[in-house]
Amino acid sequence: MSATPPRHVVVVLLDSLNRHLLGSYGGTEFATPNLDRFAGRSTRFTNHVTGSLPCMPARHDILCGALDFLWKPWGSIELWEESITATLRRSGVTTMLVSDHPHLFETGGENYHTDFHGWDYVRGHEGDPWHTAADPSAIGTPSLPAARDGGWFIRDRFDIADEHFGRRHYDDARTWFRAEDDFPGPQTMRSATRWLRREAPSHDRWMLFIDEFDPHEPFDTPEPWASMYDDPADAWGDEPRLIWPPYVVGGVTAGALNERQARHIRANYGAKLSMIDHHLGVLLDELDAQDLWDSTAVIVCTDHGHYLGEQRTAGRAGSEATHDIWGKPMVPQFEPLGHTPLMVHWPGRPGGSTIDALTTNVDLNATLADVFGVEAEHRTHGRSMVPLLTGEATSIREWAIGGVFGNWVQVTDGRRKYARAPVGDNHPISMWSNRWSTMPAHDGMEQFMHLPKPDRRAVLDFMPGSDVPVIRQRFEPGDRLPYWAGGANAVGQHHLYDLDVDPDEQENRAGESSEADLVDLLRTALTDVEAPAEQFLRLGL
Repeated sequence: MSATPPRHVVVVLLDSLNRHLLGSYGGTEFATPNLDRFAGRSTRFTNHVTGSLPCMPARHDILCGALDFLWKPWGSIELWEESITATLRRSGVTTMLVSDHPHLFETGGENYHTDFHGWDYVRGHEGDPWHTAADPSAIGTPSLPAARDGGWFIRDRFDIADEHFGRRHYDDARTWFRAEDDFPGPQTMRSATRWLRREAPSHDRWMLFIDEFDPHEPFDTPEPWASMYDDPADAWGDEPRLIWPPYVVGGVTAGALNERQARHIRANYGAKLSMIDHHLGVLLDELDAQDLWDSTAVIVCTDHGHYLGEQRTAGRAGSEATHDIWGKPMVPQFEPLGHTPLMVHWPGRPGGSTIDALTTNVDLNATLADVFGVEAEHRTHGRSMVPLLTGEATSIREWAIGGVFGNWVQVTDGRRKYARAPVGDNHPISMWSNRWSTMPAHDGMEQFMHLPKPDRRAVLDFMPGSDVPVIRQRFEPGDRLPYWAGGANAVGQHHLYDLDVDPDEQENRAGESSEADLVDLLRTALTDVEAPAEQFLRLGL
């Protein structure tokens, strides 16, 4: 194996990429020939897990290298830290971002792109406010009739009146796609490929970061993809397609979906997955054409998976059975969402190999820093995966933690997974941030998304490793918590699974003697990252 580190890196982040549905990880339900083709050139990591969730927190893990879910729910780069791209800029490494991810350009994610040397934002995905009206000449476009919005499940969940829902941005955007190549995913892959061909050769060292929102919802594709996996017995035909999946526990059993709708939504995810896989092939072809494999590390990763009705039970310890989970509802990160794919092509390492060591998303940041020989100036939590790839080490960490602000805090040793719920009333809990923002919302959901402003209870504190004062707002019982902090629903519901003997997490072992070991491990992990004292208190630690 070559001792010379790669001179270039390509990162392909595909949002909501389900590990268990990829052919290279044993999936057979949907076609992923180009991801499988890449797997033949790369090393598959078999024990990679999520950290901070959901979308923007996961990107904070990767780009800043620091877990943030213990301090805040969602947000941009803070004053005491910087993205890996700022560090690379000082070291003379050219960086390029190509993305169709709307959250990167909204309040709460608006400054992740600014330290790239160049960036291309492909418009029109999900909630991107790209157009204010439908294309008047849209007749004949590839967009198939689709249910207008996600209100068919959101309204029931939050008890919101129909009149509070407006037209979604995507309802207008999709009418402007004149062909398959106009959809944001295909455009993003073509733009990245053009940069590789036209601009990358001008630079000695570079990193290309592709943040591709597919296969995230809306699960909207043109033919031939759209009906590729539909069950013929369902006879969907010209009926409006359901491209917005519910975020719900018990989608079918609770009546949010019928069996036909459930099959259809899962098939639409598969269609989106296969379509973006097809267009990823164009990028792989360009890497072939330029013979870049010997000088370039290529990383394919994701932020998290997406529940598509996977069945499970969560017995023992008095917890109720949970079945057919959909979307990313407020539940612990079970395997379909939290155990994610990671494939890395490393020059000189044989393709088709595997690494079983435990890794998590902050380790991607540490790996990028190691490749280019740079070091962050703020406190980070990652461990470089380079020693694993070069064969110098078989393990880089003994535990990994993750979760969603205000919900369960999870720890795993690679075999056992423990999700610790809050105790009492989910307090004390505080928001730590100098950029008071969270996930923006439209279409009548503002009251559930917008973060309450800090008030006179706020104090100045300091993050670990920083002398920059930070606003710390403590929330009290009765306060409206940030959107992602739905932990009150989780109070007292701990989860413990031995994944070696129970990979489908059917047997919740919380309450058994082994729980004490995992409590100790979680306490060790929280101490190591210097988590806020209130996290120990709310978790009963």
